Amino acid sequence: MSPSAILQKAGLPDAVLSNDRTLVSTKQFFAIWHALRDVTSDQTFGIKIAEAAKATGHHPAFLAACSGANFRDGITRIWRYMRFSPSAQPSFEERDGLMRFTKHWPYATEPEPSHSIDLTFACITELGRRGTGTRIMPVRIEYERPGPESGFHQDYFGCEIRYAAPRNMLVLRSEDLALPFPNRHLELRDVLSPARPSVNDNGQAQDTLSERVKVALKRALASGRPDIADVALSLGLGERTLQRRITQEQTSFREILADARQELGQQLLAIPSVDIETVAFMLGYQDTSSFYRAFKDWSGLTPQRWRRLHNS
Repeated sequence: MSPSAILQKAGLPDAVLSNDRTLVSTKQFFAIWHALRDVTSDQTFGIKIAEAAKATGHHPAFLAACSGANFRDGITRIWRYMRFSPSAQPSFEERDGLMRFTKHWPYATEPEPSHSIDLTFACITELGRRGTGTRIMPVRIEYERPGPESGFHQDYFGCEIRYAAPRNMLVLRSEDLALPFPNRHLELRDVLSPARPSVNDNGQAQDTLSERVKVALKRALASGRPDIADVALSLGLGERTLQRRITQEQTSFREILADARQELGQQLLAIPSVDIETVAFMLGYQDTSSFYRAFKDWSGLTPQRWRRLHNS
């Protein structure tokens, strides 16, 4: 069934698809999931969406999370992205060697649809599995709903599943969160990689340190605003050494950060499927309003206007 038909079944207009600034209420968001449930009649549909992304391609925010230093950093990036939605309030609480993830819907008048819960839990699990290259298994999953007809969920997550629980919760091991993401620099290479550097007569790259700093910043922005100490560490340099060398290249860390944000913002806006909230998240902003103001300062245009002019 087409997206338009799903929206119609949920009682929503097609404008939800055509305008990336359209906001839906919690009730409308849940209605979309209920429509998907009715169409598919598949209790495992939420998990299958996460699995299908391996072949169809992941959301840029997920790839940004996969670019984290380790599973914990990746989850921190997911948490930052989820906070862009005012409807859902994610909570990651770590204690006694376990991290517990829950989600609260302050404006909901009904329970969160089961497919939506499954997709969230599966995406976090897939993040750990893809990032570490191992089959990360949660300690347990708790669902408020009664048990399903099959053992699909237990087979997929590989852990204890508790039904009719007081809350919906994903529980992970803290030791798993410390596992590194060895291929993190490959996840966003198509977006983050600069143009091929010039070479000298010996075929050696002549990439400047400023360009290397810029690429490091683009990778780190989704975790929040990185400081020079973070970048120096990622490049294997001392903070003072990095500061001195970029000064020798007639620039500053602040200027490189601004350039990195502007370049990455334009690269992401050139991809029609990437929404404005995702762009703001990947540039390290706390909200879309801050991104709007900064982008207009850079280009004199709103993000939507820039996108229309350059993608037409």
